[in-house]
Amino acid sequence: TTMLSCANGETVMLSHDTHLPRPYSLGFRVQGTEGIWMDVNESVYIEGKSKNYDEWDKASVWFEKYDHPLWKKYEKFAEGAGHGGMDWFVFNGFIEAVKQKKQPPIDIYDSLTMSVITPLSEKSLLRGNSPQKFPDFTRGKWKQRKNIFALDDSGF
Repeated sequence: TTMLSCANGETVMLSHDTHLPRPYSLGFRVQGTEGIWMDVNESVYIEGKSKNYDEWDKASVWFEKYDHPLWKKYEKFAEGAGHGGMDWFVFNGFIEAVKQKKQPPIDIYDSLTMSVITPLSEKSLLRGNSPQKFPDFTRGKWKQRKNIFALDDSGF
């Protein structure tokens, strides 16, 4: 398990385990101060908005209403692709960006950021679980960077 403290005060907890016995699961969970979604039990709870206090709602109800338009539009293409269909979006977005000579949805800075987590986690373990400084590969440019990921379907 790795804990990341983000610049805007968020905390991200990452758990990766490929050794303990269990059925396949990506184990996704997104939790904030007012709600939580978990893929394993296909459920959502939003404080003050869920159907019943302190009870899970079926995620499908929330997905029908709030799922991303790209997912709704291209879900049939993504079915059967790795990681619950996500791989189709990542690969297709990259291929279309190259063909259209546009910035890919996941660029080199995103790739470096995702790739450095494992070596920093290992370094932390070797140093008694000490916090590690996370490199800013953009040299601060991330603060002004325009978000292009999943805003439209120009790459699809």
